[in-house]
Amino acid sequence: MADLRVMVAGVEFQNPLIAASGTFGFGREYSEFYPLSVLGGISCKGITIKERPGNPPPRVTETPGGMLNAVGLQNPGVDHFIEHDLPWLSKQGTKIIANVAGNAPEDYCQTVEKLNDAPVDMIELNISCPNVRQGGVQFGTTCEGVYGITSEVRKHCKKPLMVKLSPNVTDISEMAVAAESAGADAVSLINTLTGMRIDIHTRRPILHNNTGGMSGPALLPIALRMVWQTYQKVKIPIVGLGGISTAEDAVEMLLAGAAALQIGTVLFTDPYAPVKITEGLAQYMDKNGVKSLSELTGGVKPW
Repeated sequence: MADLRVMVAGVEFQNPLIAASGTFGFGREYSEFYPLSVLGGISCKGITIKERPGNPPPRVTETPGGMLNAVGLQNPGVDHFIEHDLPWLSKQGTKIIANVAGNAPEDYCQTVEKLNDAPVDMIELNISCPNVRQGGVQFGTTCEGVYGITSEVRKHCKKPLMVKLSPNVTDISEMAVAAESAGADAVSLINTLTGMRIDIHTRRPILHNNTGGMSGPALLPIALRMVWQTYQKVKIPIVGLGGISTAEDAVEMLLAGAAALQIGTVLFTDPYAPVKITEGLAQYMDKNGVKSLSELTGGVKPW
């Protein structure tokens, strides 16, 4: 019998499938399809210190091989999350990852402090946010920025800390090294690639924000390459995401170096994707004599 359990930063997940932040909300809608206990975990919608309305519409559009979104971190704020969402979530039989965002270091630190005594299993640091102190440059686009925000949050965070890395950089593996050296317990990658679509009739960008984050199947080869490169550089676990839609994609990501997986955009076209991918992983393991999923991590054999 295949053992699908994986360990990330001291947290045991019953299987490697984690719903990616921003695609699963807080899980209530998807719980109408299946018990959330079929998931290894849920990375909740990005949470900020105060409620955020998000960007004006249109803020989502399809594109070949994926979608673009500029939702803008719409969320009810950390206090509402703790009071109204966590009590229900904590009873669903799956691991809970709180994705934290902000526009200044103190935003992150205050949010994390509020979550220290809450029933969440891990913090995921979204560093693809504009740093208002640095003229809107994202925290995650330089090694100095990654190290600075990670080390600052580390001082306030009592939970296992995972840093979600942006692919919109020169070398994502160096960003991972910076996060590791600043005290991160794990990294997750990749976040969305910045993209754009234009309405040729109005000559305006389709998204009100002009640009947005691209996700979906088209990202898989890029995500695989970045996870593989990062696996060569860091000792902390990597949670791989970006374009995973099938069990075969999942196996590829594990072989590239991921210890666990996040899936997101596929949930919009097939809510049952986590169930199908988990079943497919178990079948692959049985067929190939793989007893523990961790045997696959980093198992790619370069030419």
